[in-house]
Amino acid sequence: MKPEILSYFCTMEDPRKERRKLHSIDNIVLISIAAVLCGAETWNEIEDFGKSKFYWLSSILDMPNGVPSHDTFNRFFSALAPGVFEKHFIEWTRSIIGNINNEYVSIDGKTQRLASKLQSSNGIHIVSAWASNNEATLGQIKTGEKSNEITAIPQLLDALFIENCVVTIDAMGCQKAIAEKIRKKKANYILAVKENHPTLYEEVKSSFSLQRAVELEVPIEADHGRIEQRKYSMISNLKHITNVADWKDCQSIVKVESTRIIKKTGEESVESRYFIASYKDLDSISKGIRLHWGIENRLHWVLDVAMEEDQSSKRAGHAAENFSLVKKLALNILRKDDPKISIRRKRKIAGWDNDYLLRLIETTGKQ
Repeated sequence: MKPEILSYFCTMEDPRKERRKLHSIDNIVLISIAAVLCGAETWNEIEDFGKSKFYWLSSILDMPNGVPSHDTFNRFFSALAPGVFEKHFIEWTRSIIGNINNEYVSIDGKTQRLASKLQSSNGIHIVSAWASNNEATLGQIKTGEKSNEITAIPQLLDALFIENCVVTIDAMGCQKAIAEKIRKKKANYILAVKENHPTLYEEVKSSFSLQRAVELEVPIEADHGRIEQRKYSMISNLKHITNVADWKDCQSIVKVESTRIIKKTGEESVESRYFIASYKDLDSISKGIRLHWGIENRLHWVLDVAMEEDQSSKRAGHAAENFSLVKKLALNILRKDDPKISIRRKRKIAGWDNDYLLRLIETTGKQ
């Protein structure tokens, strides 16, 4: 019996010419997922995996024409429209994650450095949505470069189910249209404010000198050779913010003051950051601001270090974007397994132990 996960991808429109369809979508997709779970980073390695695991794969797939070649994997994912793959990825992800209510969804972009260096024109920059509580990627979209995040984020939001969530975005995504889009999706927002909106930035900043704020201090953190204390301040009377109505349902402004001390030198630094939010719960807002960096630490860093995404040279057609989605799919699977085991170690175990690999794949259907 084929793994349940295939039911989410087998209905994708096949981009290949009829005469070249020697291998089913089921086989190409499942072998790719299984290979990446076990550490494969290239099309050649996916083919190598398929050949080395042929008898095991034959127990769960119909493989009358054997294992697809690396060229077949490359052609398929290069031709596959990423919007199609993303739609099915989002449907599958919704089936495996827990309760989405009150989830914190961080949106941020990441550039694939090697592929961008090899690209003759624009680089490869992918904007992702990360669910902090569920530790899962909800979706992604490719842009030509980082500056295009402004137009990419609304497209990504359109594809996501984020009702009753809190969406956090850095200053690049602090745009009126994006705030309105989030509210139309029945979600709340926390948007970082910087000098790219000079008037808003100065008015938010000066408000904390002119008005009394509600304050919250979080426990002191001591890690990585430094001590850090953060204080959160919130103002819900927005009388000093001109044109506040242009920011859909903006209900509060927030200041985060961080004091850092380097243990070794005693050097102290103070930094202030500012945000606008569509609601007034300072406990929740402070949590959302802290969790936003999870997309860097729990997604982008892991993709680079444990899954070597930064070293990927794929750039033909839609190959880079679709392979990035395969990696995020594999990472979502690995995150669902024992959290005490590192991602790198899980990939090695999956490569060594067919029963463990099958368990990973078979526990990702409808919950």
